[in-house]
Amino acid sequence: MTKRIAAKGKICRRLGVNLWGRSKDPLARRNYAPGEHGQKRRKMSDYALQLAAKQKLKKYYANMTERQFHRTYEEASRLRGDTAENLIGLLERRLDIVVYRMNLVPTIFAARQFVNHGHVKVNGRRVNIPSFRCKEGDVVEVADRSKNHQLVVETVAHPERDVPEYIAVDHKALKGQFVRVPKMADVPYPVQMEPNLVIEYYSR
Repeated sequence: MTKRIAAKGKICRRLGVNLWGRSKDPLARRNYAPGEHGQKRRKMSDYALQLAAKQKLKKYYANMTERQFHRTYEEASRLRGDTAENLIGLLERRLDIVVYRMNLVPTIFAARQFVNHGHVKVNGRRVNIPSFRCKEGDVVEVADRSKNHQLVVETVAHPERDVPEYIAVDHKALKGQFVRVPKMADVPYPVQMEPNLVIEYYSR
């Protein structure tokens, strides 16, 4: 089974939050974890809380693989400054996340696929790697052949989110700029993230 086979609704129910903040809340009808024992309540240990925080952050970013997420943590730990802030900064620099923050596509998963199919250019060059790391000042735009893509047209016409201040966007030109690496407080997460617990999980 691949890492993205599980329905996104089940991911939200297992974590107990509307992880991506969509209007169709998967917890509205069944506010308990999936599975036979999903309605049982268990007291969580410190380790379980750390694991849950790690899973929530990892799955938010299009359900990254454990290897990829752990590699990002290791890179964050080698940088100067607060490791939790560094981790968030590295994750927000991913090209698929920048495209999602620009409100060009409705979901993070759609952003990953959109980049992977070659619909995005960075500084005038086509990039089809979702994990590509954007730098401050990079210009991200929809490729000319994709500007009439139905997904983009509908998302831009009916945006579900505000564009954060660390990204500048011209929706008419379907172009934007990654202005700066954000701090944790700048990132518009729809649910509370606890990167400090993620750091504790990996450094135990």
